[in-house]
Amino acid sequence: MSGLLLSDKNAVIYGGGGAIGGAIARVFAREGARVFIAGRTQAKLDVVARDIAAAGGKVETAQVNVFDQQAVEKHAAEVAVAGGSIDIALNAVSVMHDQGTFLADLSLEEFLRPIDGFLRTLFITSKAVAPHMGRARPGVILTLSEPGSKLAIGGILGHSVSAAGKEAFSRVLAAELAPSNIRVIGIRPHAVVDAPAAGSYTGELFEPMAAAGGQSVDEFLEGGLAQGTLLKRLPTLSEIAETAAFLASDRSGAMTGTIANLTAGALVD
Repeated sequence: MSGLLLSDKNAVIYGGGGAIGGAIARVFAREGARVFIAGRTQAKLDVVARDIAAAGGKVETAQVNVFDQQAVEKHAAEVAVAGGSIDIALNAVSVMHDQGTFLADLSLEEFLRPIDGFLRTLFITSKAVAPHMGRARPGVILTLSEPGSKLAIGGILGHSVSAAGKEAFSRVLAAELAPSNIRVIGIRPHAVVDAPAAGSYTGELFEPMAAAGGQSVDEFLEGGLAQGTLLKRLPTLSEIAETAAFLASDRSGAMTGTIANLTAGALVD
């Protein structure tokens, strides 16, 4: 076990039944972590848990509404008791929102939906796990954002502001939690090419834009968005999960307050 990246670590993943959360949970378990996956839909959590258990990994599930602060804090305390600590936390919760609508036709509700939704869950989950992390055992909080945090294109006002907010949140939280031996690192993938096939909400998100161009979602991703990257392709679930495992491990112990750019060169920092 000593050669595994996350041997004897306890990791909690919110949105652990989703495409990205599930992929990361599987890799964390493979790398030796005891994985606690939480989310709104028990059936999705069970699918991930079965895969992990079949591969010999350690996993527990919990149906938790991440918008319920009291429920999230109760779950985090239970995880800390069961595992002895929380060493890694990841928020992979999805919030359906608008992309493609310009200001003139964008409602205030649609503008605020991703900002309130994503940042509310990020605040709630971070606040819940932080008291159970760090000090004698290094802690890591991983966050997810999108290239919209940096892009200046029309039609993504709410999406862009929410992505930038998540990155700012991660940066400032890293400064606050560093004295407690807790690192905070953001991961910024682009649209994930195989996520829709894995059940991600992005299939529904991108469908209107793809249809407007007479394309399928796969064509929109592989022939459209991918061509705007340096590598002429989009990141995969596997690449995101493998990177997350490294960032959560002690091998990246000098990294905090930064963003890992997994956009395949859509953005060059």
